[in-house]
Amino acid sequence: MATLQYLPTVKPSAIALGTVFNHTASLAILAPLFGDTYRRAQAANSKEEFFKSKEAAGAAAAYGSSIVGSAIQSYGVGALINSTGVLSYKGAAYLGSLIFMASSAPSFISQVFTEKRPLDTVAVGALARVFETIGLSLFLNWWGTRTNPFD
Repeated sequence: MATLQYLPTVKPSAIALGTVFNHTASLAILAPLFGDTYRRAQAANSKEEFFKSKEAAGAAAAYGSSIVGSAIQSYGVGALINSTGVLSYKGAAYLGSLIFMASSAPSFISQVFTEKRPLDTVAVGALARVFETIGLSLFLNWWGTRTNPFD
């Protein structure tokens, strides 16, 4: 039987606040989607008509998956902070930088050199990812992630 005893514990309030922090940063990327959807909702004849539309379903799916993804990322960063024994802001910044380089940097390099996307578009995405990785690790380090700080 599989057990979860090998997963590091993370303070639930750190996961919740990290989710809010991370979701706020990811909304910077999803804001254009919600902005267009909101304008279409106001232009629709009735609220019921809008809520039955595919646009509302797509926005709800994006919003829900963004929250779930933010919670999973918050747990993962908190677990890494606990597992590596990071106690300082400098260590949290290094850990966040490593997470950024491992998860996001390859896609940005590909967007610039292979796909030839505009630099301003890539820069906005990179800034949001910096907040989601380095900013999240600094925020969680400030809040505290250990369930028992004396362990």
